[in-house]
Amino acid sequence: MNNRKVLSLKYRPQNFDQLIGQESMAIAIQNAIKMDRIPNAYLLTGIRGVGKTTTARIIAKAINCNKKFGTDEKCSKDEYCHCQAIIDSSHMDILEMDAASKTGIDDIREILDSSQYLPSSAKYKVFIIDEVHMLSKQAFNALLKTLEEPPSHLKFILATTEVKKIPVTILSRCQRFDLRRIKMNEMQTFLRGIAEKENAKIDDKALAIIAKASEGSVRDALSILDQAIITFNLQSQEITEDKVRDMLGLADQTRVIELLSHIVKGSQQEALKEAEDIFNIGADPKLIVQSMLEIIYLISRTKTLGTIENDLSVSEVESAQIKKIADEVDLTYVSMLWHFTLKGIEELNFMPNPFLSFQMLLIRLAHLKNIPDPQSIMQNSDFDDDEEDKEKKENTSEIIKSEGLISKTQIKNTIQEKKELPKIKPEILNEINTNNSIQSFQDLLDLTNKYKEIELKFDLERNVRLVKFEQGKIDISFNENLSKDFIKNISNKLNEWTGKRWIISLSKDEGETTVYEKKNLQKKELLEQMKQSEIYKKIMATFPDIELVDVKDEGQE
Repeated sequence: MNNRKVLSLKYRPQNFDQLIGQESMAIAIQNAIKMDRIPNAYLLTGIRGVGKTTTARIIAKAINCNKKFGTDEKCSKDEYCHCQAIIDSSHMDILEMDAASKTGIDDIREILDSSQYLPSSAKYKVFIIDEVHMLSKQAFNALLKTLEEPPSHLKFILATTEVKKIPVTILSRCQRFDLRRIKMNEMQTFLRGIAEKENAKIDDKALAIIAKASEGSVRDALSILDQAIITFNLQSQEITEDKVRDMLGLADQTRVIELLSHIVKGSQQEALKEAEDIFNIGADPKLIVQSMLEIIYLISRTKTLGTIENDLSVSEVESAQIKKIADEVDLTYVSMLWHFTLKGIEELNFMPNPFLSFQMLLIRLAHLKNIPDPQSIMQNSDFDDDEEDKEKKENTSEIIKSEGLISKTQIKNTIQEKKELPKIKPEILNEINTNNSIQSFQDLLDLTNKYKEIELKFDLERNVRLVKFEQGKIDISFNENLSKDFIKNISNKLNEWTGKRWIISLSKDEGETTVYEKKNLQKKELLEQMKQSEIYKKIMATFPDIELVDVKDEGQE
């Protein structure tokens, strides 16, 4: 039977001193234990693989150890100690629960029911709940009261990668510790020590690649190192940078910088050729784009902060190449390059063949060199009207059109100006005003008909009752169907038609009947008169089924 453990389990830290990059947290927890000021609940947060569950087990050992945990005083073999049982995950009083698989309230009830009993042998009963953010809302509510006031023998240790998903009511009842990502130099030193213990032949550049690929996660770094040792050391080969890159599908950073230099120069064919060579060695297009973003960041850093020789992730040769690119571009272009490359990552996720989308991205980036600087376009908008400046405007316009930059969503530049409406001369306006005289309400109706103000005419005839009419003032009452803008419209039109300001007053008096009602009444009276005539009687005698609908004077439309 093979009892070989993977490196992440074989070299799992067993005390606070072995934790990497978490010195401040370790000091705070140890001091609290020494002063016997242990909180009811710990909350450990951080990305995957930085030691949350490991730290939880170390805390469980520290508060239950018979000796002074962390000192030179070792646990005696003759005296039972809890440390080894906790390491083997076999201690009855240290219970671990995976909240990702046990999310319901029934699982929490089991914990709360068992919390009433004293620990069998340890000083404290400890519940370690991993991925606690996966618990349901009901499970969190059930945990609240016990978490705030647990029995004196009970301690909780919660671990999560997504602390924002945990309710505030839970956070306020815990002492929170954020485990930080491991720095590259710390990770390289740690990996070098593991490699020596495993008798692995690996160079420093290969360790740097592993440390960078792990993104601050110790577990990821050890998994990659374990894979590299199995892949190459069993064949008695030294693990080099190129072999690690081939194993992970990473492009050589020097080649990515060379790819960006072609893009900056606008050399489309050279960029595509370089990308194809990188792709042929097994590099993943998504990882290439991510590497390009890192290089673009380093270019902008070089532009703003100066040289980057002290950056451990960049060699001297690469630093010189980045400095050369930075000298050829400005920050506006670098920002555009960053934006287009970032958008390219989203496109790669939609394409079945990512390399095709990657090639299209490179073509767009290569053409960025020909796009005019927005700042220069703004400055060119102030050109004078001489021949030289007109030529510059035309050239700028041709460049924009040739690159297809004009679109419906394009922001208008300052060359475009608002066109003012032509002003009417005062003498013409006075002539128009003096031609309109309103002496009665009927005159007002006639003007609305003359100038085709249909809505205004409709309101005046059907919804307005005249109370009093004077020159410059009209008192009216109205019904509920009157347009809400009637007063504003009638005032403006009266001022326009007469050149005078009219006052429109709303009266409480009922006023006259509306024009429409008057017309209907007159029509009804006329119909009654017609029915009494001899002509109507003769027609009804001849055509008994007909009905008199309307009467009009001869010549009336």
